[in-house]
Amino acid sequence: MTTFNYTVDTAPMAQEMKSVSRHVDVTTGAVVAMQTAVIAAEASAADHVCANVNRGFYSLIRSQISQKLAKLQSEVDSNMMQLVQQKNALLGIKSRMQRDYIMIARRYSKLFNGLNVNLKNRIFELDKPTIDFACREIDKVSNRTKYLTATIPINQLESISLSQKIISSYVKQKGVMVIQSMKGFIHEMNVQKKLTDQILIKDQGNTKIGISFIPVILYESKRDKTDNNSVEVVVSLVQLNSFARSAIMNKVHEQFSGIEWKTKTKDRQEINSEFQKLVQASAKPSKVKELATRLYESNTYLTV
Repeated sequence: MTTFNYTVDTAPMAQEMKSVSRHVDVTTGAVVAMQTAVIAAEASAADHVCANVNRGFYSLIRSQISQKLAKLQSEVDSNMMQLVQQKNALLGIKSRMQRDYIMIARRYSKLFNGLNVNLKNRIFELDKPTIDFACREIDKVSNRTKYLTATIPINQLESISLSQKIISSYVKQKGVMVIQSMKGFIHEMNVQKKLTDQILIKDQGNTKIGISFIPVILYESKRDKTDNNSVEVVVSLVQLNSFARSAIMNKVHEQFSGIEWKTKTKDRQEINSEFQKLVQASAKPSKVKELATRLYESNTYLTV
């Protein structure tokens, strides 16, 4: 049997296997790096998803709270407006009751004063000499020192001149008081005339039958820090029903945007004068008066 012997060189194969082993090691390192990167990416994605979920949940809760807050705020504002209207109605009832009370009190006071005077005259007529002596002569004797304050027992030249000076000074004092009273009365008459001229309608010839002039107070103010303007309309409660008051208020609100506001120097001077009188007549401490004056001077307002 023939035998064949072959010699095979394994060096190239070994070299190739060595290079393959090296590439396997590199692949193993790449796989490990890829696994690490995948784990990091999964962790980052999980954090991103959690953050978005938390932010969405927070936004949802915040939106729900804002909606509830807006709803409750609208309810509070409506209740506040209702309370203000009820307050104004109660103040109107209070003022009307005060006027009625004053009118009734004056009426009955006049009636009872008349009855007292009549009864007094009738009682005095029962025994007129005694009443005259008790009420007139005794009063004159008792008030003799008051009516004759300048009379001196010793009637000499010096005493007469002194008594005349005292009487003249007494007369001058009474005259000054009378002049001051007349001055106050004339001043009050002028003030009342100015007020009536401002309130009353001057041109009455062009008025038509059935047309009434109703005074309306319209003011715009800021009640909070949100810079939201609040418009209030005050209508007289005398001879007006609820329907007429509502119609007037709605009409004023409709025409509010077209109203022009400006400063009136004349009215402001009168208001400043009245404010200073109220501040001076107040019993508050000086610091409170100074603060009120500063706040008033720093305030600016416009009129229609």
